[in-house]
Amino acid sequence: MATAIVTWWGALLGLALAIILILKKLNPVYALFIGAVVGALIGGANFVQTTSLVITGTQSVMGTVVRVIAAGLLAGVMMESGAAETLARTVVNKLGEHLAIFAITLAVMIITAVGVFIPVAILIVAPIALEIGHRMGISKLALLVALSGGGKAGNLISPNPNTIAAAKGFGLDMSHLMIADFIPALFGLFAATFIAMMLKNKGDKVLDADIIDDSETDTSHLPSLKSSLVTPILAVVLLLINPIGQILHIKLLANIQLDAMFVLPIAAAVGAIAMGKAKELKHFAQAGMSRMTDVVLILIGAGFISGLITASNLPAVMVDLIKTSGVSGTFLAPIAGIAMGAASASTSTGVILATGSFSKAILSMGVNPLTAAVLVHIGAMLIDHLPHGNYFHVTANAMHMTIGQRMKSVGYETLVVTVMMVVAYVMYVVF
Repeated sequence: MATAIVTWWGALLGLALAIILILKKLNPVYALFIGAVVGALIGGANFVQTTSLVITGTQSVMGTVVRVIAAGLLAGVMMESGAAETLARTVVNKLGEHLAIFAITLAVMIITAVGVFIPVAILIVAPIALEIGHRMGISKLALLVALSGGGKAGNLISPNPNTIAAAKGFGLDMSHLMIADFIPALFGLFAATFIAMMLKNKGDKVLDADIIDDSETDTSHLPSLKSSLVTPILAVVLLLINPIGQILHIKLLANIQLDAMFVLPIAAAVGAIAMGKAKELKHFAQAGMSRMTDVVLILIGAGFISGLITASNLPAVMVDLIKTSGVSGTFLAPIAGIAMGAASASTSTGVILATGSFSKAILSMGVNPLTAAVLVHIGAMLIDHLPHGNYFHVTANAMHMTIGQRMKSVGYETLVVTVMMVVAYVMYVVF
């Protein structure tokens, strides 16, 4: 192991400073940059070494940046074409009002799982949920738990930046992580449905002013269900070729290694053609890129902190501390995800920070890379819905809730993710 340039306490202070600045609403990229530079300098590095470690850290995240940019086209196609709304309305209409809460939860899970960002997925389904809630007397609290819980379950198995970062942070192919997360995600779906059903008569009811008149909702511009399914189905099929080949020992399939960098844009382009919207690909690409810009910048910011942590002896100190305490090393993975997700109030940012700062320490404890990725990924979702993040406010506005009303859902959302965490821990650590 190379001699550490920065002391462990310098790295820790730099990380703490970055988190404090994020909580103070400073732009996260600048917060992470300041934290990395200050941490390096007070930790013993000179100016030349500080510059070097920041640049090296940035270079370490470039692979993930490329894949996130590639995912932007898929997100743009699904969101801007109306395909995501078509999927949501189909699920809710097919399952009917007798399974209304399950239908709402499943709809958000599906459209998040096919690459739509979770806040956008909730914005798409919220008007539908409010219509149903108004007719059936289901409370806003129950509806939001269903929406958010379903979104988190879908986010766990989606080709979104958080999944890409969790996989690449531990040197995994994204499709393997998506498969590993599938069972915990299903438990999240059912947990969200069950909890929402228990809450359907608790809290404020949907008012007339909260819903859009059906006559004002024009769905004529939406693509057909068949064409809307082309992009997600093609993406899933292509991503699963290699894992299926390995599982079934089919050498031909196992030798086909299609990275998300190729799969996601191809699936998006083919889907746009199938929907008859090939001419709008330029618009979809621009919209998708605008959605990914903040994520890419956060990745670069996480690279700053990653360079600081890597150049320090903090990972070694943490490993020694855990070994001395007798606590299982597997706890470091979810703790890192939970801490970073809570600090940033963002799943993507939480995963990016946790993997960039603690992946080497987690793996040095002997934790399997797949197990580590799963636990960090779920951990970052556990309490990422806190009031200092955009997700909290976007979902509150979507459901026409006050801050006080929105706060009542936080504990239930955490409970849904806790179920997923327990299932994952039992699957990949206990057994």
